[in-house]
Amino acid sequence: MAGTASCTAAQGGLLMGLVEHCHGRDPALVGWFLAGRLASYTTAGALLGLLGSAVSLPPAARAVLLVAAGLTVIVFAVRLMRRGHCAATPEAGAPSRYKAPLLGAATILVPCGVTLGMEMIAISSGSPVAGAAAMAGFVLGTAPAFALLGYVLRRVSRTRLARLAAVVAVAAGLWTVGAGLTLGGWIGGTPPAASKPLPAAPTTGPGSGEQSVTVWATREGYRPAVVAARAGAPVEVVFKLVDRGCTGTVTIGGRDVALPATVRLPPQPKGALRYVCGMGMYAGFIDFS
Repeated sequence: MAGTASCTAAQGGLLMGLVEHCHGRDPALVGWFLAGRLASYTTAGALLGLLGSAVSLPPAARAVLLVAAGLTVIVFAVRLMRRGHCAATPEAGAPSRYKAPLLGAATILVPCGVTLGMEMIAISSGSPVAGAAAMAGFVLGTAPAFALLGYVLRRVSRTRLARLAAVVAVAAGLWTVGAGLTLGGWIGGTPPAASKPLPAAPTTGPGSGEQSVTVWATREGYRPAVVAARAGAPVEVVFKLVDRGCTGTVTIGGRDVALPATVRLPPQPKGALRYVCGMGMYAGFIDFS
């Protein structure tokens, strides 16, 4: 259920490309979209299982792709708003039959939290067959939600609710752009002014000077949102997973970590170290002082 909700929200906007023109109402196009998605995910799973983390996208690259995907959704939505009545012709349907599987395949480039978790499973499998099976199973499990979304978009496009659907799509596009900017660290780089770092009761190992802080990952974000640690000393960040969701994968220090996990950081200068969930939705801070 978590995979269905998060991935439909993050990737479903690409279905707007199928209703950009009147021939996008063909129900077979949603099938082609899902077929393209299945093909790209299965291929990616096989590559991840074969080559491991060498073929996984770094957080910065995913952030750029999220911004690009959000802008694409906004463009589709604006064109849907401006589209008038038209009559589809047989010739008009041909281009979209190529477009639909390509858009479906492109969803692999728009990460959602559960997708990242499945990619890590594929990486750890060490087998192209197991990796492909894991990713293919995930796509098949979320297919009904995408099929339903495609049906709703096609039905709404025939009514006066088309503009409302386009407004919702614009909001989704803006949300995706914001998530990409957050994941890339281009916005939200400092702790909230109203928040005070909570003392984390750091513990020190014998002779090592290492301290430890604990963060809980919940569906609503990381708790506490800001923790305190000493600057100039190694720190052990213990991430405990409370709920499965976007926060189950954290990007910290330029790398992705599947939770629960313990991340050891070298001595840090004074200031705030920011970490973010794999989708760029939720952020937390370690305040070094």
